[in-house]
Amino acid sequence: MTEASPTTEAGRGTILVINGPNLNLLGTREPEKYGTSTLADVEQLAMDAAGAHGFTVDCVQSNHEGDLLDAIHAARTTAVGIVINAGAYTHTSVALRDALAAVQLPAVEVHITNVHQREEFRHNSYLSPVCAAVIVGAGVLGYRLAIEYLAETL
Repeated sequence: MTEASPTTEAGRGTILVINGPNLNLLGTREPEKYGTSTLADVEQLAMDAAGAHGFTVDCVQSNHEGDLLDAIHAARTTAVGIVINAGAYTHTSVALRDALAAVQLPAVEVHITNVHQREEFRHNSYLSPVCAAVIVGAGVLGYRLAIEYLAETL
């Protein structure tokens, strides 16, 4: 990511889309749960949704918590909002929660599956209390819904 103003002259700004661990395997990982869309498909969906509202998208995926933290920290000066699917880190990472709270950007938590229909440990999110909205169980459409939400509220 480059250091820049969060808003651009040509548009309304940049939305950071963060995907956490194992989301690089979308399309092949448990397609009965996560569908057949790939991470590239998700990123294109996000770009199209954001572009329709005059926003750009910066997409980050990492299996490493520190990389996700660095992306959130950098968003302070490069983004106007965040869409985050932190994967399993949702249920374990106080550090990601603290980073989202610290940057003070509107964030939307997304989960492709309905985590409340899954294992008990997935029912708790450290991120939800610091996010403006949470979208679960809508498949990859959840990313578009998250961007629509941010576009309406920014």
